[in-house]
Amino acid sequence: MRAGGWATALLALLALSGCQRQAETGMGTVDPAAHDAFYLWPGVRPAGNVRPKILYLLDGEVRRGGPPRLERLRMGTPRLPGKKVWLVVRADRLDWNDALYAMIFDDLNRWREAGNEVVGLQVDFDAATRGIDGYACFLHDLRRRLPQDWRLSITGLMDWSAHGDPHALTRLAGLVDEVVVQTYQGRTTILGYEDYFRRMEGFPIPFRVALVEGGAWQAPPMLSHHPQFKGYVVFLLTRTPSDER
Repeated sequence: MRAGGWATALLALLALSGCQRQAETGMGTVDPAAHDAFYLWPGVRPAGNVRPKILYLLDGEVRRGGPPRLERLRMGTPRLPGKKVWLVVRADRLDWNDALYAMIFDDLNRWREAGNEVVGLQVDFDAATRGIDGYACFLHDLRRRLPQDWRLSITGLMDWSAHGDPHALTRLAGLVDEVVVQTYQGRTTILGYEDYFRRMEGFPIPFRVALVEGGAWQAPPMLSHHPQFKGYVVFLLTRTPSDER
């Protein structure tokens, strides 16, 4: 067999073994059609069988280097009547200034004036577990500036529940309206997520669980009875030409 043939056979074997392991563990594959809340980044088009009720739309990024400013990534203003919309800002830094806040608040108002039911602002920032207390200071200032009719959401890493300072988590509970707990990196579900969720029994903040489209997932039993669990958000991936067929 030629080298290319061996490579093809090996890839097929790996894919088959992965499917077998998934079946043995009772894992399912995340199907967007079974959900109604989604992360939708610029340039990504959902499949025709997706029926969103809630959309988290990336507006822009606050990047490292230079003065803090919002790098807008979305062309134009979305118009999504009948859907609840969160404006998402991905941040690599927290030294936000007045001009940056003004840009974000202007976008929130512009989206609402276009007829969208804008729920509020989500900050996508990977705060290290040991840095949650400092992150709380940033969120306290943001909450103070944010008009009261906007809700505040943040993304969270799974180890917040396992190793986070309980006092700091309590402070976050008074500052944010929800946390969306990410269970994936890139296009792949993070292994061992079951252990994290077992330690989330006392998590004090309303939360959703973010899944990646096509990723492996079996719902931990504790989610069905956790008083703070509010449902899932599926991160939609860029579709290839074969997906369109």
